[in-house]
Amino acid sequence: MPSDAQDQPPFSAPWQAQVFAMAVCLNEQGVFSWREWGEAFSTERRRSAEEGVADAPEQYYRDWLAALEALLIAKGRASEGALDELKQAWVEAYLRTPHGRSVKLDR
Repeated sequence: MPSDAQDQPPFSAPWQAQVFAMAVCLNEQGVFSWREWGEAFSTERRRSAEEGVADAPEQYYRDWLAALEALLIAKGRASEGALDELKQAWVEAYLRTPHGRSVKLDR
């Protein structure tokens, strides 16, 4: 987390808590070990540092999400195409949802 994290709530947006919880749950289900998680997350943090964006707002949890996606693909639990389709479906659902309403994904 960023260096000033002691003075901040751990999550600044619901999606951050959700992706955190998904990683914990998938680990508990045996989809990946914490060692594998650490390696995947470290890879994403290094990539962000090399790109000069590691300290950008929300980048820590963007890297968390990228590591989770990479592990799901590597473990054969998801494909890149399926994840891209799901992301696009959420974008479309968001764009058609009136302000103030909950976004619902129609599948």
